[in-house]
Amino acid sequence: MAARAHTDHPSEPVSATPPLATPAPRPRGAWDAWGSTPARLPAAAKAIVATLLPGKTHPVPRRERPVLMPSVLAADDLAALAGTVGADGVSRDDDARALHLGGKSTPDLLRRRLDEPQSAPDAVVSASSHAEVAAVLRVCDERSIAVVPFGGGTSVVGGVDPARGGHRAVIALDLARTAALLHLDAESMLATFGAGTTGPQAEELLGARGLTLGHFPQSFEYASLGGYAATRSSGQASRGYGRFDDLVHALRVATPAGDLQLGRSPASAAGPDLRQLLLGSEGAFGVITEVTVRVRALPAATAYRAWSFPDFATATAAFREATQRGIRPTVLRLSDETETRVNAAMGGHLTRMRGCLAIATFEGASSVEAEATRDALDAVFLAHGATSRGEDPARSWERGRFASPALRDTLMDAGVLAETLETATTWANLPGLKRAVTAALTEALTAAGTKPIVLCHISHVYPAGASLYFTVVAALTADPQGQWASAKDAASRAIGDAGGTITHHHAVGRDHLPYLEAEIGALGMDVLRAVKSVLDPRGIMNPGALVASASGPAADA
Repeated sequence: MAARAHTDHPSEPVSATPPLATPAPRPRGAWDAWGSTPARLPAAAKAIVATLLPGKTHPVPRRERPVLMPSVLAADDLAALAGTVGADGVSRDDDARALHLGGKSTPDLLRRRLDEPQSAPDAVVSASSHAEVAAVLRVCDERSIAVVPFGGGTSVVGGVDPARGGHRAVIALDLARTAALLHLDAESMLATFGAGTTGPQAEELLGARGLTLGHFPQSFEYASLGGYAATRSSGQASRGYGRFDDLVHALRVATPAGDLQLGRSPASAAGPDLRQLLLGSEGAFGVITEVTVRVRALPAATAYRAWSFPDFATATAAFREATQRGIRPTVLRLSDETETRVNAAMGGHLTRMRGCLAIATFEGASSVEAEATRDALDAVFLAHGATSRGEDPARSWERGRFASPALRDTLMDAGVLAETLETATTWANLPGLKRAVTAALTEALTAAGTKPIVLCHISHVYPAGASLYFTVVAALTADPQGQWASAKDAASRAIGDAGGTITHHHAVGRDHLPYLEAEIGALGMDVLRAVKSVLDPRGIMNPGALVASASGPAADA
């Protein structure tokens, strides 16, 4: 991809009306699936399912339309909300409510295929600016209406469930209308976006100016920049560009207690960094309305390389050395033996791939720069016994990098459970953590009546350690919700017992909340409750996500 010239102006001024640039409308995912269209199940995947998951499966058919719990908002509530965003910004229409039923985890999608009425927000409120968001929060705080901030709806940990938390009603506060490039400081390489701007929209707006954010999580096609910040997202190019929290320069936040404008310089010693309270806060303290991020010039060249290693231990040793030596490819991933074998079989290459597959991409201002990083990594890997596999596996991964979640929906149609979970730990603790989680998942699912396939990969590395991302495939049982709940609980407990973090990048949401205290301690939970009590004293913000309210109605109700 050729680099484009920056704007001739070193800084383009803020303009609230209109913004500097607005993007094309973003796509919406289906209410009962990850994307907008079902993924086609490859023939090889069907063969794997038949061979590795023998026995009777229990397909869970999709519903034509969801049956929703009725809205409980009164006419005067709707009028008050319309007074903040306009009549066209408030909807109790079932089609709008259905698109805001919650996130996209397997339990979410399974629940929507069942017969019982679905919990749904009592209304969807669409704000277009920080001022409108703040006004909505004031109305909801006065009327005891819970607020769930909603970006792309891609949470897989119960982070955007329409929970009332003991309040009279709950709204989904949709931020899609805030999508815009609000300010560009090309000299400082800083760009300010409305929080509802999606990954593709941000890249469209920046790309027209020769720039990129470089944040590409698997949810990239749908997730928003505000969501990235609220969940401490870690994109697939984290080795080259950093995690999203590394990219954040400033935040603007509306809370029930007032507004926060955080971040004014590249670094500061003015007390603890309050941005860190909002990064990862998951809408429990307030609504991130604007995000200022560090951007870079579009790369002029990209190089690719793949390697096979004889085993996972040898490969992780090579990854550790390369990372600790400061070699920075843009993307760096390692599949364990099982994931390598399954992926190769799905691509029709079972006999050609053994051991573990590693892939990497390398970006630079020139092909010389990109290839120099590639060659440095290649030297370390070859010294650890790797075999070069050329460019094709890395290019193939890049072409399909956002497609896997949609395949999960199609597998569910066929009676197959496919779900993921992730963690991270130090290099020294990595082997033990991987064994513990794999064993916990295998034992729990086998006890439920179906032996699983457990795949694992490393996709984020640091000098001190790395992430572990597990994919679980098993035949669905007659009780699919209970089947996965017991397996997830076993894996979560194994993560805590083995010294891993309960989440590296999926966030806490509601699903991980029962395990958070074991990681940060009772005093740590008190700190989170204290922050919530100051910023959200009546507990209206995303009840039950991240932390229960310290006061007001029971947040877990």
